[in-house]
Amino acid sequence: MQKKLIAEFLGTFWLVFGGCGSAIFAAAFPNLGIGFLGVAFAFGLTVLTMAFAVGGVSGGHFNPAVSVGLTVAGRLPASQLIFYVIAQVAGAIAAAAVLYLIASGKADFQLGNFAANGYGEHSPGGYSMVSALIAEIVLTLFFLIVILGSTSARVPAGFAPIAIGLALTLIHLISIPITNTSVNPARSTGQALFVGGWALQQLWLFWVAPIVGAALGGLVWKLLGDRD
Repeated sequence: MQKKLIAEFLGTFWLVFGGCGSAIFAAAFPNLGIGFLGVAFAFGLTVLTMAFAVGGVSGGHFNPAVSVGLTVAGRLPASQLIFYVIAQVAGAIAAAAVLYLIASGKADFQLGNFAANGYGEHSPGGYSMVSALIAEIVLTLFFLIVILGSTSARVPAGFAPIAIGLALTLIHLISIPITNTSVNPARSTGQALFVGGWALQQLWLFWVAPIVGAALGGLVWKLLGDRD
């Protein structure tokens, strides 16, 4: 179990450090920024690379919502769920702390939104709370279906990280303008702790919506007759 939790910590750290780091540093760089497309691919690549690296140890969840969905689908024992979530949140907070240390080393440092998730006036595109709620639920639901389907015994083994990484890329391409993309409560928590204020006040949505979406995804997959 200890090895699984270390793997989840490292995987979630890499997801937040790589994904949020690309948004904080590279996306805003004058004239050469990678933009939404680059950030979307950065998040996808973090999951793809760490799923290959440590997925064989822990299953490569790196996300409390994913762990909930896999528990609902019968892929993760309920007794392990809380430990997975703790390791994931700890990894996200550690990554956010390292990002803060790096970012604050710039002479004219300003925290800004620090890649935090938000809705209303804190949505990149000004989308409402209801829009954010719907987007996060639907996107997490389909993310779980992709995860469960690509890791099913019915499909060729070894390719799941590619499908999962590309799915996360697509999710970000859709929803960065809406919420800055969460679908991951741990990722949202780490950044919100450093932004404080509005980010902490809105954090509830980025726990509730992904978990609801993931649970629904697990139920949908069970209805499809998965018996892996």
